Amino acid sequence: MNRTAGTPRRSFLGVCGGATAALAFSELDIINHLPRVSAAEAALDQQAVRFSDDIEPLVRLLEDTPRNRVVEVFAGKVRGGTSYREVLTALLLAGVRNVEPRPSVGFKFHAVLVVNSAHLASLASPDQDRWLPIFWALDYFKSSQARDVREGNWTMSAVNEASVPAPHLARQALIDAMDNWDVDAADAAVAGLARSAGANEVFELMAHYGCRDFRSIGHKAIFVANSFRTLQCIGWRYAEPVLRSLTYALLNHHGEPNPATSDLAPDAAWRVTDALVDGFDDRWNSGKLDSSASLAHLQTLRDATPEQAVRETAKLIQSGIHPQSIADALFLSAGEMLMQQPGIISLHSSTTTNAMQYSYRTARDPKTRIRLLLQNAAFIPHFRSSMQSRGKVATRSIDQLQQMDAPEQATSVAKIFELINDDREEASRGAMEFLAAGGQADQMIHTARQLVFLKGNDSHDYKFSSAVLEDFYAVSPNFRNSYLAASTYLLPGSRDRDNGLVDRIRSAIG
Repeated sequence: MNRTAGTPRRSFLGVCGGATAALAFSELDIINHLPRVSAAEAALDQQAVRFSDDIEPLVRLLEDTPRNRVVEVFAGKVRGGTSYREVLTALLLAGVRNVEPRPSVGFKFHAVLVVNSAHLASLASPDQDRWLPIFWALDYFKSSQARDVREGNWTMSAVNEASVPAPHLARQALIDAMDNWDVDAADAAVAGLARSAGANEVFELMAHYGCRDFRSIGHKAIFVANSFRTLQCIGWRYAEPVLRSLTYALLNHHGEPNPATSDLAPDAAWRVTDALVDGFDDRWNSGKLDSSASLAHLQTLRDATPEQAVRETAKLIQSGIHPQSIADALFLSAGEMLMQQPGIISLHSSTTTNAMQYSYRTARDPKTRIRLLLQNAAFIPHFRSSMQSRGKVATRSIDQLQQMDAPEQATSVAKIFELINDDREEASRGAMEFLAAGGQADQMIHTARQLVFLKGNDSHDYKFSSAVLEDFYAVSPNFRNSYLAASTYLLPGSRDRDNGLVDRIRSAIG
């Protein structure tokens, strides 16, 4: 594919499609003209992980460019022929090398977690807007990088090659290390597995461990899904440092005793899941779709403990209810929490459910899929409990939206997003009226994305919007409208303050 300064947007979809195109000679020339890394610069941090020669200079450019210049510098690279995929790759790799997923897999680490969300926003955008989320993420990385410097300036070290297991031993070595919560052994083992196994095999293992505990309010499961989704675009050859960061994140347990030898509350639901998963036969995925079962399970999840949620979910599946009806209850639960306490906890109920449902739909092993479904159910009560610890939880229920009839005169999309700034409950009702009256959901979704570009100031604006707007299509049709209407409790309003980046990005890209 021939990329020129005038065609970066047109080449975007081809670059991120299923087929991998060979680099054109002009691209090789561009790489040759990227900034060189001197021997002195390399010697300053000999223990840091280094990337392949094709991407290291671009990563280093991102690391070294001041925040107030990063948009203009990378716009110059794009005009010079640097591709979307190359910028996305540099963004992800700079994050995993420079930002530590500790003390929690969140906070400053959102510079990594948000990369896929920005990518999804780009995929769903019109041509003229495709670069906006990625350049926003470049700017956001610089703020996270600065925070990491203030907190100790962590850098991912080079792997201990002497500890990397042989290819035929790497898988079991990783399982043993993860089961024992052994960070050093897991780091070496995952490097060995990344070099010898295929993406699908590694994904199955990461999905398994990403759902085992609620620590970091779901960010472990989010990192699993988001990292693999980004790797699908940039290429598996960049997987090793990403997987090392992911493994390090999955083994975070906040300084508690070793969970492998302790009976800790965050692991209680996993132990129930572990005991139940072998009790499913081959027909677990062939039940019937049942909307009434979804609503009944929604009610169960309002009051259940995490362990009860696992057991009740298992009973429903074994009674012949299709897993999609379970997923509907999980999506509705997440949407309802937005209505009850719009904020950081309910937001993560949506983004975590998005990630775990993606992993559920992607995993091959039936036991992994069942674990993801049961653990997703367990996380819902965890989120509800976390909300209660943060203050008042309103009594609103998503059923109230579900039961609304189509009005004679529906609210317009423009009015819905104006109402967000005045009364989010009224905006939610207006959205439901619009959709119930036959309004096109795509109009709301497009407007929401445009407003995120213009108004988004935080990684959660991208994470949340990308998750809920994608999941509109993952929810069964009879529940979609109420799910999307509930999302207005956290989507941006049309009168929110502009972030100031859009004009700067468009001016820089030209």
